[in-house]
Amino acid sequence: MSKIEDLRTKTDDQLDTDLTDLKKEQFNLRFQAATNQLERPARIKEVRRSIAQIKTLQSERSAAAKA
Repeated sequence: MSKIEDLRTKTDDQLDTDLTDLKKEQFNLRFQAATNQLERPARIKEVRRSIAQIKTLQSERSAAAKA
């Protein structure tokens, strides 16, 4: 749970930057997987989970701002 706590301390701009970086990494990992050059297949799952955590946190913040 330390990962989500670290994300909660970041600002919205930092989260947007992290999300962009993770999406780029996910894109690169997909290409590596397609060409059989992927060294750590588990990294795909880690990146997907991190993207989901950031998106969840962003939606929580936007819902709190509307309320």
